[in-house]
Amino acid sequence: MAAVYGTVAFVAAGVLAAVQPATRIPTQVVQLTQFGPALAVAVAALVWPSRTRGLLTGSAGRGAAPGLPLLATAPLIIFLSAGAYAVLSGAAHATDPLTLHHPFLLIALAQLVGACGEEIGWRCFLQPLLRTRFGPFAASAAVGVLWGLWHVQALAGSPAYAAGFLLATTAMSVILGLALDQARGPVRLLCAGAFHALVNLGMLCFMDEEKGKPVPMVLFGLACAVAAVPWVWRARRTAPVTITATAG
Repeated sequence: MAAVYGTVAFVAAGVLAAVQPATRIPTQVVQLTQFGPALAVAVAALVWPSRTRGLLTGSAGRGAAPGLPLLATAPLIIFLSAGAYAVLSGAAHATDPLTLHHPFLLIALAQLVGACGEEIGWRCFLQPLLRTRFGPFAASAAVGVLWGLWHVQALAGSPAYAAGFLLATTAMSVILGLALDQARGPVRLLCAGAFHALVNLGMLCFMDEEKGKPVPMVLFGLACAVAAVPWVWRARRTAPVTITATAG
């Protein structure tokens, strides 16, 4: 299932990127490649309908997700990365939302829809699928690496830019995976999509990594890694303790 999902997600993203210019949908509003993972989930649902439905809905006994702490982590990442970038460069890189080519509310709503198009594949399908074989940290890290490699265009820059981006996707995936490990499907999708959209909007307004500069991307990756530390610490602290009985 993971191999089919990954193949379709990569191919679908490439096709959607190729057809976007013909649709005249501005990439600043939403990138159609974000719906590649959703198409991959749709293919998986045709081949394995019951298994896919189970992965998307989650177990009946699962609890709620820490939505507010998770959503608060997104602006923390932007604050750390944008703040460090402003200090190093000696200038702020904020963009007035009113100067964007399209209404900010439209961009925000489209970013949320696009983020959910990604997250239904990465966090709602692949994450619980790998979770059946691995622990929450290992599964989250693996999804983060694949998620980063899926962004082929981001890896085409300098080695430092690509390394910073992969660090960011892996760290954010760990945050999402640990935060949503006990969440049901709809809650998982909404929280993951909102977190993803907040990060994208923050980068749009306060960073200029889209120009291919390695420094802001490396700082972004480091900020994501720092923000992941409390989530890893919390997961280790709340992990169940296994007691093994030994014969005396």
